[in-house]
Amino acid sequence: MIERYTLPEMGAIWSLQNKFQKWLDVEIAVCEVHAEDGTIPAEAVEEIKAKAAFTVERIAEIEKTTDHDVIAFTTNLAENIGEAARFVHYGLTSSDVVDTANAILLKESCGILLEKIDAMLPVLKRRAYEFKDTPQIGRTHGIHAEPTSFGLVWALWYSEMQRNRARLERAKEAVSVGKISGAVGVFAHLSPDVEERVCTRLGLKAANVSTQVIQRDRYAEYLSTLAIITSTLEKMALQVRHWQRTEVREAQEAFKKGQKGSSAMPHKRNPILSERICGMARTVRANAIVGFENVALWHERDISHSSAERLVLPDSSATTDYLLAKTTSLLDTLVVYPENMLKNLGLTRGLVFSGQLMLALTQKGVSREDAYAYTQRNAMRVWDEGGEYIDLVRNDADIASSLSEEEIARVFDLNHYLRNVDKVFERVFS
Repeated sequence: MIERYTLPEMGAIWSLQNKFQKWLDVEIAVCEVHAEDGTIPAEAVEEIKAKAAFTVERIAEIEKTTDHDVIAFTTNLAENIGEAARFVHYGLTSSDVVDTANAILLKESCGILLEKIDAMLPVLKRRAYEFKDTPQIGRTHGIHAEPTSFGLVWALWYSEMQRNRARLERAKEAVSVGKISGAVGVFAHLSPDVEERVCTRLGLKAANVSTQVIQRDRYAEYLSTLAIITSTLEKMALQVRHWQRTEVREAQEAFKKGQKGSSAMPHKRNPILSERICGMARTVRANAIVGFENVALWHERDISHSSAERLVLPDSSATTDYLLAKTTSLLDTLVVYPENMLKNLGLTRGLVFSGQLMLALTQKGVSREDAYAYTQRNAMRVWDEGGEYIDLVRNDADIASSLSEEEIARVFDLNHYLRNVDKVFERVFS
């Protein structure tokens, strides 16, 4: 995990101290259910709860000998509990503890990430309405296409983040599942009732069926959901990078006092945060592949997944948390230049109205093929020779024979392209 990019709350969830605490929470919950059933003495559970303690340092020291982290953990507990420690880990296998604890960690991580999305959505909505009536050139293939509303960009992002939120809720449900079913999942030493009651105590659902491990399609769903979320964030940041290009300059990252853009060129204002978002999003997508690779394990279970998950689960969770916070800040403070959007709209000297011109001609009875030819031949003259498209259109005899001056003027009316924006906003924000 890259500590520089880990926010405190998420970092605390995935700390070694908290991981082992969740292991202890699982062990104690199992002991409590055993005591309810009379499997172990009630007084032993009270002694376990009172004396159970561990340190990360001691566990690491013991693990140097055992080469087994769960045994190192239970050994450290036993050192502090005493005789009652014989009831700790009763009937369990390591994955009962590790996977059930992972479910708690992942559920808590989802909670933080959902809060971050909930903080982003109002920013996207506010800026969508701020720029609802701001015209901007739409681009396809990086080339000017037709006019659009700058607010629609934000509305689209809002809608996409709503879908991401729904995906994360589904992933949260998928990973909030524990298992206390023993070495190969057949409840040889425990009953399914114990599993269900333990999971309920921990705020989890019990897996309907498991082997020695919780099935890793659940983790893959979580990691792939984070990959989709961060891909959306990269999409936003990439667009900002385009807007900030000198030749475009329709929007740019806020540039704070004292900030430096280049060691060699003092004039530079580079989209460094957007580039960071794009770069770090790639690592989350790469980690999702690890999630897919971990789905297929040898027979009931091997441990090829374990080492990889110690990297990708905390790293993807922390990186997504960081990117959500940074992207929200980026978009909240984004500096926008509507006047440059208008200037860019005019760069092609009216060519962006060619589609509407073609449709106007077809409405007058001109075949689509002829309408396309009349419209394109004048457009190519603008590309090759310069001049204003509307002037060439007015002087084209074929066009003038079908469209009046007033009808040609309506073709070149910018407001025509924005007339349905309110309806789209109603769809998105209602």
